[in-house]
Amino acid sequence: MVIDLISATRYAEVDFWRKSALGQSLARFADDSRLVTHIAYENSLGLPTIYNQHIEQRAQQAQSDISLFIHDDIWLDDIFWVDRLIDGLKKYDVVGLAGNKRRVKNQPAWCFVQDAKTGQIRRDQIEFLSGSIAHGMAPNGIITRLGASDAECELIDGLFIAASNRRLAETELYFDPRFAFHFYDLDFCRAARRKKLRIGTWPISVTHQSEGGFGSDSWYQSYKTYLQKWGD
Repeated sequence: MVIDLISATRYAEVDFWRKSALGQSLARFADDSRLVTHIAYENSLGLPTIYNQHIEQRAQQAQSDISLFIHDDIWLDDIFWVDRLIDGLKKYDVVGLAGNKRRVKNQPAWCFVQDAKTGQIRRDQIEFLSGSIAHGMAPNGIITRLGASDAECELIDGLFIAASNRRLAETELYFDPRFAFHFYDLDFCRAARRKKLRIGTWPISVTHQSEGGFGSDSWYQSYKTYLQKWGD
């Protein structure tokens, strides 16, 4: 079993391995022959562009079994994460760490919904959420528990998206380059569900350094594009 790990970073190559959470984490797994890293250094392109280049390459050259699309500000806390990921993709076609079991109209993020009466954005009800993620600048951060993992979901967080290369090729599933840094995950999940792929969360321990860019100008523009594409 071979796992391609794909990430994009603003760091130069040397700095990525020395300074980024992902680079420092991967150094701990340097002796794991199942891992092949594909890092876009000094990157200024949208994540879907980087991710799609890899998907297209693997569609032509089936040299690996799994593709993991992951942010560069992730600490891989779990020393068994490779084994756990392989197990997760035996059950689901697409695996994430946190997600939502439902999708509702005009949903602004995988974990948030918009109140139909007030228009206010709030976290969705706990019974619909799944997974756990830690946050912090250092490894083993403060844990946010959303719900039990190993749950089938409609939407998952884009910080960690893994998929079977066979299923990606069979369904010709790609990321939409219109969503450079926001909503690419929701869009990808909706496209995957439309193609009848199963999406689920899996228990893998990580710490995310960022809280995301929710509510920024670029986020609102992507939200508008997302609603224009899907209609809700």
